[in-house]
Amino acid sequence: MAKKKVLVACGTGIATSTVVTIKIQEALTAAKIDADVVQCKVSEIPSKLDGVDLIVTTTVYENSKIPVIRGLSFLTGIGMEKDLEKIVATLRA
Repeated sequence: MAKKKVLVACGTGIATSTVVTIKIQEALTAAKIDADVVQCKVSEIPSKLDGVDLIVTTTVYENSKIPVIRGLSFLTGIGMEKDLEKIVATLRA
């Protein structure tokens, strides 16, 4: 499987996306998926789409060409395991 690229975005690209990035990296390591997980501000997404396989955001964002998973569960803890399973399944597809 080729190396994947995940873009993690929140409003400021600092605190929230850092928490989500760490949790995603841990899950991908456990699932043996080689991926770069890059964090940014939502406003930076359009300039960082090159080679991206998946976008995870903590806010509303849509993209017609790249799968987007809304990662609010990473902040609340509710449904986080299900979202991690979606991320792994999307990257394995």
